Amino acid sequence: MGNIFQYEILGNSAWRILTLFGIVLLSLFLGKLAKLILVKFGKKFESANRPIMATTLFAVSKGAVFLLGAAGISLGLAILQLKGWVAEASDTISAILLSVGIGYFLYWLVDIPTTWFSRMAGRTETKLDDMLVPIIRKSLRVTVVVLVLVQVAQILSDKPITSIIAGLGIGGLALALAAQDTVKNFFGSVVLFIDKPFEMGDRIVVDGQDGSVEEVGLRSTKIRTLDGHLVTIPNGELANKLIRNIGKRPYIRRVANITITYDTPPEKVDRAVEIIKELLDNHEGMNPEFPPRVFFNEFNADSLNILVIYWFHPPDYWAYMDFTERFNKELFRRFNEEGIEFAFPTQTLYLAGDSARPLSIGVELSPQSPGQNASERLQGD
Repeated sequence: MGNIFQYEILGNSAWRILTLFGIVLLSLFLGKLAKLILVKFGKKFESANRPIMATTLFAVSKGAVFLLGAAGISLGLAILQLKGWVAEASDTISAILLSVGIGYFLYWLVDIPTTWFSRMAGRTETKLDDMLVPIIRKSLRVTVVVLVLVQVAQILSDKPITSIIAGLGIGGLALALAAQDTVKNFFGSVVLFIDKPFEMGDRIVVDGQDGSVEEVGLRSTKIRTLDGHLVTIPNGELANKLIRNIGKRPYIRRVANITITYDTPPEKVDRAVEIIKELLDNHEGMNPEFPPRVFFNEFNADSLNILVIYWFHPPDYWAYMDFTERFNKELFRRFNEEGIEFAFPTQTLYLAGDSARPLSIGVELSPQSPGQNASERLQGD
């Protein structure tokens, strides 16, 4: 048995190889076990309405397996007896794995401050801080990724971080020129946060896209349209567009034209106006500063027009639609009771020979016209 452990593989005794395998296996097992335990306790804190502790345990559980696995590989490689370029490659791999493992661990820990900030933002009336939460999360994660990449670059190049940062600064100019749209979208995001044309959850209309703001990021804004589609608009373009913020309107206004027939007697026209005013008197959703307006205002080509304007407060669209339906039904019923007829586009033809509506057409010709009498008249009875 002792001979087996003394058997060498790539210049290392078999026991060293087995130890490497055992350490890696143990580290992965401990990572999985830690993840199960952390998730279990995280769910308990979540059910107990302690989101910060729950988020912390969930975040640690996500990065624990990879971090412990990377640490196990690095520790196992240190047991091996390596020489020359193999030893250098082993050290480089260990350092990179540890850097990436720590970075991956920190990547998920970003959820902790963002969850705390989200809870704080939920206690305020303004939604501006709600828009900042996803940006803070993305910014912190991008920072972690950049730091890990710089650390990996330092390990691979064996140069100090200051030299690498200086090199990144020189190449940053070329990168900025190549990424003008990205820079434009970033500054567009800044403009949107300063100007605040909308907040998270507001219903807006941009370029015919009508929907609620679902997310505002560093590069783009996502709008969930009324038909369920997710529309992404770059912030550089959005900052220069006309934005209709329907979510900020103080009321919903309806302008309706009620048309009645031309043979309606004047007294019934007055009665029609009175009925509409009665239906809108102190109506649901009325603000005393915005009383309804009703006027017999126009002689249309085929109808008499009554203009109706009313405002509904607050701007609850479905409550407004419910009131509008009830108003329309009651108006229809009252007009039928009073014998007032609604108008619709019509044409009236007058026929020759109708004793009720005599039709006479006269044409008088010049006496100088050749082939004609001095005066001729065409008549249709």
